[in-house]
Amino acid sequence: MYAIIITGGKQYKVSQGDIVYVEKLDANEGDKVTFDQVVMVGGDSTKIGTPLVDGASVSATVEKQGREKKVTIFRYKPKKGSRSKKGHRQPYTKVVIDSINA
Repeated sequence: MYAIIITGGKQYKVSQGDIVYVEKLDANEGDKVTFDQVVMVGGDSTKIGTPLVDGASVSATVEKQGREKKVTIFRYKPKKGSRSKKGHRQPYTKVVIDSINA
């Protein structure tokens, strides 16, 4: 059984036991979170929402809060002597899917 959920403006296909890196959630390590925005539930019988599946949810446990590797942004304008260098580390939440409630 699998489900497609929406969190952080993105869609993720998840199954029970999956480890998923999602946009940062306001939760501590070890907390239980519930994703209520379920677009589709698949398996023996497929349910497709319009736009969301009624009564469906996905339960998960927060395993870790972290930040991704640094991405370097370098901009310059040729022949002008203008250049800028910046770095960015996107925060994430590592989540383990416990169950899919359809």
